Amino acid sequence: MGIATHLGPWLLGTVKDTTGTTAGLIRNTGATIVAQNNSASFGFAAVNASLTGTALVLPAGAMITAAQFYTTEAYSAAVTVKLTMGGQDIYTATTVTGPAAPYAMAAGTTAAVVALLANVGSTDAIITYTATKAGTLTTGAGTLIIAYMVRNADGTSVPASA
Repeated sequence: MGIATHLGPWLLGTVKDTTGTTAGLIRNTGATIVAQNNSASFGFAAVNASLTGTALVLPAGAMITAAQFYTTEAYSAAVTVKLTMGGQDIYTATTVTGPAAPYAMAAGTTAAVVALLANVGSTDAIITYTATKAGTLTTGAGTLIIAYMVRNADGTSVPASA
């Protein structure tokens, strides 16, 4: 199987336009949820070398629905990961050891964070990570996964007109 690139919101459903008032006649299309992952930054040698970096870049208008950290090899000491966007900590520190997958990361709950999760903004959003570790690591690997809904840069996911 190959990899395909699709630009813009991808709407799925069986009724594109509302033509009545009952199920089957009311628009039921919705934007798909996709995910990106970063495993390169979270091998034990990489974590030992750098505790900060770019985790992922999300498209403008995206709505973040979840962040998870999968340990694919147990870390020899605890690693704590935090995610930040535009100076705001959007996912609070989550400690991972492993092997246990997935660790659901806890989203921040301030109004500013909730607004960023609902719409990353009108330009692509850089998500950075900060990791801390309890000692020098000799084993361990993981991958960070962020799920999001692709939307237009203004946060909409439906065309302005049929």
